[in-house]
Amino acid sequence: MPKHKAFYISNTENKKQLLKNITSGKWFQDLNTRKGAVFSDFTVNAFIEEETRHGHFDVQTATKNSLKNSSEGERKRALLNHILKSSPEYIVLDNVFDCLDIQAQTKIENTLTQLSQNTQIIQIATRKRDILQFIKTIYVLKDGEPKLYEAPQETKPIHFTQDLPQPYKTDREIFNPLIQLNKVSVSYGERPIINNITWQIKPGEFWQLIGPNGSGKSTILSLISGDNPKGYMADMTLFGIKKGSGETVWDIKKNIGFYTSEMLRGFKRRDTIESMIISGFVDSVGLYNYPTDRQLSIANQWLALLNMTAIKDKSFQFLSNGHKRLVLIARAMVKHPPLLILDEPTNGLDDTDAQLFSELVNKIAKESETAIIYVSHRKEDFITPDFIFELTPNPTGSVGKKVI
Repeated sequence: MPKHKAFYISNTENKKQLLKNITSGKWFQDLNTRKGAVFSDFTVNAFIEEETRHGHFDVQTATKNSLKNSSEGERKRALLNHILKSSPEYIVLDNVFDCLDIQAQTKIENTLTQLSQNTQIIQIATRKRDILQFIKTIYVLKDGEPKLYEAPQETKPIHFTQDLPQPYKTDREIFNPLIQLNKVSVSYGERPIINNITWQIKPGEFWQLIGPNGSGKSTILSLISGDNPKGYMADMTLFGIKKGSGETVWDIKKNIGFYTSEMLRGFKRRDTIESMIISGFVDSVGLYNYPTDRQLSIANQWLALLNMTAIKDKSFQFLSNGHKRLVLIARAMVKHPPLLILDEPTNGLDDTDAQLFSELVNKIAKESETAIIYVSHRKEDFITPDFIFELTPNPTGSVGKKVI
């Protein structure tokens, strides 16, 4: 049986250097003479760059699509299949389960478990729960060198001790329910997506929306946010407005705070942390008008809550991905919108940042009247929703039900 290993790291580590140290034989000299392969986003991106430059696909997806135009799940499955065809003696796996639903994770885990009988697996993981069960030797990095992992004592530190800042406006209209979907079905051509979905969301409720890839989670979010033209033919009431009654998209969006991990790619400017939070009052990327005293006061209360007052004038880009997400949540919440949508918010976070992010979300759920829809492939240990709405794929379109 090969000697399998795992590296349990944080997102602050230099991943490229770590991969180099492993594959070069610096730490494990026996790898010098053996044929290896690396399963990583770096590998995927290199293949995508090759596709773009030369127009041919070295890695074939199940749908015969290019890697560039495939989902994260399709890319991961295609890369793993490509690697296995070369029969490597060892494989380095870098965050292999990120962005995959439960079904896809199970398939890959079963494949790797079988492979482990004859092929050495060296896994890199930022989430402890993702470490493959057959791996018993786990390392952490200390001063850039591998050290055997020792499980710490369980502690639950509280990071956000101040009260949640109050709403910008106190005379806001109350909608009850906020969202009402009545037997809503959506199809694209001959392909049914969701079928007879009935879902009611009331003020202050904390919901998790779950379901496998392709089950229609994104379709439901696009209906609620007003972005999906199919909504005009559906029986829906959003924030007191009957869909198709002459409303604008802005009439709906002004009631929603939105966060997705993809948003990080859209914020490349060098705005300060304070400016990023203030810009939530006007829903802009960047700050073009001087804020009011009230807006400044609320923004500074959020900075204090996030323990970022001392660094408020630093560039937003200075922050780690985990702390950037805290700022973007504060940006979405400065107006205390009736609804906050969190779409796969913990994708790519390590355990420490996932716990930090979850603590803030739980605080918002507990101390505000904002309802939350939290979308995720799998349960996050630290996030505690009140209710779960589950989508189950079906040949006639996914059906949905409240499971708690």
